[in-house]
Amino acid sequence: MLVDSNVILDVATSDARWCEWSAQALERAANRCTLVINPIIYAEVSIGYKRIEDLELGLPPGVFRRDALPYAAGFLAGKAFLQYRKRGGGKKLPLPDFYIGAHAAISGFRLLTRDAARYRTYFPTVELLTPGQ
Repeated sequence: MLVDSNVILDVATSDARWCEWSAQALERAANRCTLVINPIIYAEVSIGYKRIEDLELGLPPGVFRRDALPYAAGFLAGKAFLQYRKRGGGKKLPLPDFYIGAHAAISGFRLLTRDAARYRTYFPTVELLTPGQ
């Protein structure tokens, strides 16, 4: 299961609104399957840390498997971004969510996230685990 950075950051920062849900969702997922991150997720989570050593403690390799972003996911992310632009999206470069969603789609991963709207719109084949499920 690919884990979106917002879920990890909720726990790392003790987010008042989402920490409890994210911590429980991570624990349930870890008990059922392998948790996966990619370089995009790693980069987004790194913003919450001052030192790489602290980030490594927060994302222990024994808990989070690190997968490369497949080139096919890069292609799919670009296509999803074009759809976003055609629908009036204002960003000039693909957002990290497009790479994360494409990685999940290409690799057949479920995605643990609390921000499902963009993923549902641009990656409808990806099974999402979100609040309320």
